[in-house]
Amino acid sequence: MNKWIRLCFLILGGGTIFKLSSMKDVFYVPMQEDWGLTNTQIGFGFTVYAIIQTAGLLLSLYIADRFSKKILLPVGLIGVGVCGAYLSTLPPFAGYLIAFGGMAFFGEVVYWPVLLKAVRLLGTKQEQGRMFGFLEAGRGVVDVIIASGALFVFVQFGEGKAGMQAGLIYYTLITIAVGIITYFIVDNDDEVKAADSVEANKQVFTGIKNVIKCPNLWLASFGVFFVYSAYCGLTYFIPFLKDIYALPVALVGAYGIVNQYGLKMVGGPLGGFLADKVAKSPTVYLKWTFLISAIAMVGFIQLPHESMNVYLGMTATLGFGAIIFSQRAIFFAPMDEIGTPRQYAGSAMAFGCIIGYMPSMFAYTLYGYLLDNFEGIQGYNYVFSLMVAFSLCGFVCASTLSHRLKKQKLNQTELELANS
Repeated sequence: MNKWIRLCFLILGGGTIFKLSSMKDVFYVPMQEDWGLTNTQIGFGFTVYAIIQTAGLLLSLYIADRFSKKILLPVGLIGVGVCGAYLSTLPPFAGYLIAFGGMAFFGEVVYWPVLLKAVRLLGTKQEQGRMFGFLEAGRGVVDVIIASGALFVFVQFGEGKAGMQAGLIYYTLITIAVGIITYFIVDNDDEVKAADSVEANKQVFTGIKNVIKCPNLWLASFGVFFVYSAYCGLTYFIPFLKDIYALPVALVGAYGIVNQYGLKMVGGPLGGFLADKVAKSPTVYLKWTFLISAIAMVGFIQLPHESMNVYLGMTATLGFGAIIFSQRAIFFAPMDEIGTPRQYAGSAMAFGCIIGYMPSMFAYTLYGYLLDNFEGIQGYNYVFSLMVAFSLCGFVCASTLSHRLKKQKLNQTELELANS
């Protein structure tokens, strides 16, 4: 089957699997009024999710290369679907927490690093930017379609409790169906094969040791870390425009859609194309966009926000967001460029997720602390300044990796000439 068709099915799974865990985007009010959950209880579900995700990614270092993606990807999707089926019964708070822990395990530990591995293995080294760019853009399209479908079901079943349960069943059925389809689409050629399980485990642990000892993998992973740190700051553009520009309520929803879905759909293919065809290296692309984003944000901080037109403010924030989304689309692409052996692709992606997604544990809290303790434009400027700092750190990281890769390529060329 053509690799681009396979990529489309991987995108379908990648855009489906997290809809149940992000159910609050559609059902937040019914979760309070009809399920009886408080704001704190809803939030605690995501705390449990983050804890299981962070701890479980260590396990991904092992399972991502020990077992075939033909098994792991469907198990991840169907496992999340089973958790969704349980959630549709509107269980008590303890059951809600257990379900979110289960979705974190199946979605973030079993599924996500393996999906990234599958996308990497689909393309050549020259296609990594486009592969990951289309993955991000496609997930944005799937997000819109499936979330809109859930909202339609919610309304058709009379909203309230019945509508929420119908919406959760809708999410559940789609997730399980995509899991079944994935089993028949994904190939079965990448699991560790050995005479016995002891030897297979030995091969996997050799792979883990190999990737952890690779300095380039650490640099590539921290490249993801710094992109994600700045990406977390995009969340605060909405309250910024509301507080500083007095953004009308009618525009808040429209801005949010463009900021979260529009930029993802545009930034993904654009970032992938520029990384592959213009920069001809995902690492080089990240290096220069880190610098551009830092300079752009410094300029943004200097603008006379109190007297500017709200549409100019929206345009400026969306422009900066486009840069970050183009980075986010391809920030796992360097995993192939650094030369990590493809038989260890799962361990490399899991390691990249462990380091790269760490900002989710502290960035929102840090940004929120600054806004809570420094009023008005001052607090936002501190947030934006921190985003500049993260981008500059990313520039140093990507520059170091780019220099190392260039030097390694030069040494390899010299060695080949010497042996010829």
